[in-house]
Amino acid sequence: MQVTVHGLGHVGLVAAACLAHSGHDVLGLDIDQETVQAVSAGRPTSVEPELEGLLREGLSSGRLRFAYVDAVVQTEAELALVCVGTPSLSNGSADLSSVRSALLWVLGHEPQVQAVVMKSTVPPGTGRILEHTILHEGRVAYVSNPEFLREGHAVHDWFHPDRIVIGSSNAAAEARVRALYHDIQAHVVVSDSTSTEVIKYGANAFLAVKVSFINEIANLCDRVGADIDAVASGIGQDPRIGSSYLRPGLGYGGSCFPKDVRALNFLFNANGHNFELLQSVIGVNNRQRLLPMLALREKFGPLHGIRVAVLGISFKPETDDTREAPALDLVALLLEEGAEVRVYDPWADVASVLPSSAIACESALAALDGAQAAVLATEWQEFVTLDWTDAARRMTPPKLLFDGRNALDQVKLSALGFDYRGVGRGRARKLSDLSLRAKG
Repeated sequence: MQVTVHGLGHVGLVAAACLAHSGHDVLGLDIDQETVQAVSAGRPTSVEPELEGLLREGLSSGRLRFAYVDAVVQTEAELALVCVGTPSLSNGSADLSSVRSALLWVLGHEPQVQAVVMKSTVPPGTGRILEHTILHEGRVAYVSNPEFLREGHAVHDWFHPDRIVIGSSNAAAEARVRALYHDIQAHVVVSDSTSTEVIKYGANAFLAVKVSFINEIANLCDRVGADIDAVASGIGQDPRIGSSYLRPGLGYGGSCFPKDVRALNFLFNANGHNFELLQSVIGVNNRQRLLPMLALREKFGPLHGIRVAVLGISFKPETDDTREAPALDLVALLLEEGAEVRVYDPWADVASVLPSSAIACESALAALDGAQAAVLATEWQEFVTLDWTDAARRMTPPKLLFDGRNALDQVKLSALGFDYRGVGRGRARKLSDLSLRAKG
């Protein structure tokens, strides 16, 4: 099938490369010439395991091409996938200007397109509105086909999805979209476009609720002396709940959860309903990323002149994406209070997203050199397996270590002389202290 993919960000580039691998003839389009030049040369613009290999395979086979959108007069595509961004506006609603621009381009330059396939995350009801406005003549059908790709696992998730969701009132268009996934075994959920748009927002919001819930339970554990690791394990064993997204930490970030939760909250307000649970989730997430600052202030008082190492800037491991990353807020706060901040991340371009006063280091150990405190903000495996004995020698007392992802062995680190703090590990910390005193 001949397909165009509009928008070559994370979702669009993965979609284009994976569809080409499945045998489709794919033309990827973008408004940014530098992006088009990079991907045309086989260089992904974001870090994603397996993506570069698929990209180069598609280019070599001839099934995958890229073009600057203003340089294209006409295409022969049967389906047009819209994968453009829908960022938050100042009021929390989704900015759909790029979506509308893409649809207008399709109508003017793709005479053979049978359906627009919306993979961008758009508020529920958007499809109906677009069908009655931009697509009102009916030549092009509208199909909602939301993506559920995790950054760092996007290629795997594309070929091994939990489900494929298709929403359309046009049976022929639905069948064409099914054919896109001819080589993928997955349960297919079919409904109307508005319901599928709710599925996308509802899924992201529910996962954000789980993250915030376990973070609140972790905060309770710190206050009553319980161990969140045991608590989360015990809760997650219940099949009605499940263990996924029950890892406490500094809160969620990235390109999806923050903006989608805000957009859904705005949609509820705009429709006359106050979604108090969702508002609480936003509040919990904003507060959670302040935990390292509270620990640092408790230990040091004023932070002026205190050297702090921040390990990890990307919002999660296996990606260079720093959008809405908790570490960005942390670094900004530390600098405001006069701390000397040294930062290291294995993949993220630290210098491009942080103030120049933050010192970008070439390794974790270099960042830890002479630091009086450290915050693990992203649970990269490189940090988990770090030579913490060497790190302890390099740091300066009191060697406060705030493990913002509960990724490290608190007993081992305490034995090395670190003042270890985790998220909800109050009981574990006290037990390790008792163990050390007993050995002494």
